[in-house]
Amino acid sequence: MDTSGVIDLIRETMWVAVMVSAPLLTVALAVGLFIGVIQAATSVNEATLSFIPKLIAIAFTVVIFGSWQIGTLIDFTQHIFERIPALFQQ
Repeated sequence: MDTSGVIDLIRETMWVAVMVSAPLLTVALAVGLFIGVIQAATSVNEATLSFIPKLIAIAFTVVIFGSWQIGTLIDFTQHIFERIPALFQQ
């Protein structure tokens, strides 16, 4: 495998990681920001108050996007395994 192939593989891997993690990170950020605004408005400075709402929101997001995330990871893994024979042909 040449250098451009390795770079393409790394780029594709990073893109799949971003795509799979984006829904969870976006929901966690939005819920954390919302809870932070409420805490600032009420002057309640407790770090553990945002944990349970984030946990519930992320669990709900996994229920919604989980099948898509698993499908994306399976497709990527199959694509990687299909590329293995080409590594040994020169």
